[in-house]
Amino acid sequence: MDAFGDLFRGMRAQGSLFACTTLSPPWSLHFVDGAPLTLCTVLGGAGWIVPEGRPPERLGAGETVIVRGPAPFTFVDEVGTTAEPVACGEHCTTPEEGGTRYRRGWKDDSGGDPGAGATTLIVGAYPVRGEISRRLLDALPVVLRVAPGGGSDAVLDHLAAEVAVDTPGQQVVLDRLLDWLLVCSVREYFDRPGGEPPAWYAAQRDPVVGGALRLLHAEPAAPWTVAALADRAGVSRSTLAKRFADLVGEPPLTYLTRWRMALAADLLVEREATTVAEVARAVGYSDAFAFSAAFKRTRGMSPSEFRRADPLPGSGGDRRAVAPGAGSGLRSGR
Repeated sequence: MDAFGDLFRGMRAQGSLFACTTLSPPWSLHFVDGAPLTLCTVLGGAGWIVPEGRPPERLGAGETVIVRGPAPFTFVDEVGTTAEPVACGEHCTTPEEGGTRYRRGWKDDSGGDPGAGATTLIVGAYPVRGEISRRLLDALPVVLRVAPGGGSDAVLDHLAAEVAVDTPGQQVVLDRLLDWLLVCSVREYFDRPGGEPPAWYAAQRDPVVGGALRLLHAEPAAPWTVAALADRAGVSRSTLAKRFADLVGEPPLTYLTRWRMALAADLLVEREATTVAEVARAVGYSDAFAFSAAFKRTRGMSPSEFRRADPLPGSGGDRRAVAPGAGSGLRSGR
């Protein structure tokens, strides 16, 4: 796993909430429950995304936006629409009888064929599990927009074909397609001309620093020193140290410590039966006391205190996983 791929560990569509709907104007969908990450794609037609406190953005066919919560946002046919807002929270979705959770996100009161001007919208509201995935959220703007014509187009073609039929295993396919679309969209946003991707993302393309980052992510528990890392990267210690700090913004071992602490934070929450000493060994510390000191230095509390911390969103850190459906703008249709 590389530095980018690692951040998607806790983001899986199997725990997300998926809706596909065809809307006839006028419409106004108000996403109010503050999902940490919501992906909206227009398969056909057009509409406007209106984030709270931000300018509206038109979304045309084949375009995707990713909205970072928890602030609410609205999807409308036109800015200033006359449609009554439908609050997309607990009661937003209406599952099709006998169908799976993605079938029919919202009732369309147009009566029969939606006709000209209809827009087909796919929405995936992602829960965010753990500290690792939160590092990805920190790297994203409130609204991330990806135009058609890139690597995401192939995913959209598959999505459009899959939602049009009802076949065995369909939900598994849709989940994986949504994951594919999320990764491709974020990657295209970071790679866009004139973009400003996070330093660690851009550094992955460097032949020296990129190789060092892959080693740190592949073997985070290894007894790394700058000299050992430089030897594996095939450069001198001083060359690696300077190049890494220049491109990533911090020394290699500082980066490693922060990454180890993110891994440890998730292990402490996900595996409550695991002892602090076992977590310490899993992230490269033979001494639980040294690990606890490093954890407290970076997190402001001991591992045991972190494990006992309030898990609820908005409770002063949101330190634990956001469960599927918690704080999401959609409800499962199952």
